[in-house]
Amino acid sequence: MPTPILMPALSPTMTEGKLAKWLKKEGDAIKSGDVLAEIETDKATMEVEAVDEGTLGRIVVAAGTENVAVNAPIAYMLNEGESPSALDAIGKAAPAAPKPAAPSPAAPAPVATPAPAAAPAPKPAVAPAPAPVAAKDGQRIFASPLARRLAGEANLDLARIQGSGPHGRIVKADVEGAKSSGVAAAPAAAAAPSAPAPRPAAAAPAAASATPLPTEGFTELPLSTMRKVIARRLMESKQTIPHFYLTVEADIDALLALRTQLNAKAGEGVKLSVNDLVIKACGMALARVPRANAIWGGDKILLNKTCDVSVAVALDDGLITPIIRSVDKKGLAAISSEMKSLAERAKVGKLLPEEYQGGAFSLSNLGMFGIKEFAAVINPPQGSILAVGKGEQRAVVKGGALAVATMMSCTISCDHRVIDGAIGAQFLDAIKKLLEDPITMML
Repeated sequence: MPTPILMPALSPTMTEGKLAKWLKKEGDAIKSGDVLAEIETDKATMEVEAVDEGTLGRIVVAAGTENVAVNAPIAYMLNEGESPSALDAIGKAAPAAPKPAAPSPAAPAPVATPAPAAAPAPKPAVAPAPAPVAAKDGQRIFASPLARRLAGEANLDLARIQGSGPHGRIVKADVEGAKSSGVAAAPAAAAAPSAPAPRPAAAAPAAASATPLPTEGFTELPLSTMRKVIARRLMESKQTIPHFYLTVEADIDALLALRTQLNAKAGEGVKLSVNDLVIKACGMALARVPRANAIWGGDKILLNKTCDVSVAVALDDGLITPIIRSVDKKGLAAISSEMKSLAERAKVGKLLPEEYQGGAFSLSNLGMFGIKEFAAVINPPQGSILAVGKGEQRAVVKGGALAVATMMSCTISCDHRVIDGAIGAQFLDAIKKLLEDPITMML
């Protein structure tokens, strides 16, 4: 029996991806470790290696296909001794591979039907709830752990959500689609006697559709997988995370002087940037205020055991935040070298998942673009992100007299569920002190 080659999950949160390129063709011999294809996730392009030996018998998902569900068959491999005729047994089953993805566009149609029924009268909203369960023959609803958690947080009924994953499995994208449409939240309306509450949510799409998009004078840019994920995650961040912001002005004249001295004595190929020093300051501040080194865990707060700093890197169609681990224990030259390597590989989509996943804190620096001050959006589930502006000479008061100093604005965005105001203030003050007295970072 031919062995199916399945769409791999290249990250813990991946539910689908794009099959960018096949590096083997039908009839090619395959050895364990051979690279079969390239898969594009929302963050990077990864290579898929063969784990068994055989012959690539049939490709069922063509190169360039998007939204391929994890664990869906993408090809079939003939084992040793099997003839191509063995593929005839799956010849009719092969077209079924794309079908699990087909309900995905069709899903809104059946799910949207109960919505108008729920609007005229509150009682029918209760009636559709048992229907999906009956359609599932009273069996257990198959959903990923992440989908179950997100549905619980949003008070959504999984029985009312159409799954687009393998064998109808409910995945994260299905829950987020139901959350945006509001149709799966009907049981919440039944629990609360007031019927008007759900109606504004149902009216919002109608209001949006009432204003047609312009068709002339605009060039349409199709959304890449990365841009879709960025849009979804950052909207989720601003809608569900209680941000608060704190700002300080740091005098970086001493930091600039130290950077000049270190670069003059550094070896060939080492050139420290201001951002390298800011990364170091953030890592040391996390060590000094460990309570700020935390993420939101739904029903708990998780403290990170290492002082990791995710650094935002701009790409052509979005951004990514590669992570420098244990920053407090690394020297400036090591941080600078690692940051350059991560940034270069990020721009060509060659980062490994472990190089951009995790961490509890991010740094975004727009000073090189002339931005004086800004507030960044938290990257969930992280607890905070620091926004750094450009260093510029400003008039300040020192010792009761007017003076000129190079000042840099630093604004931290904190998740109030994770970090209280006092903790955020202590953390930002620790960063400011390290930036203004950078020699202490050498100790």
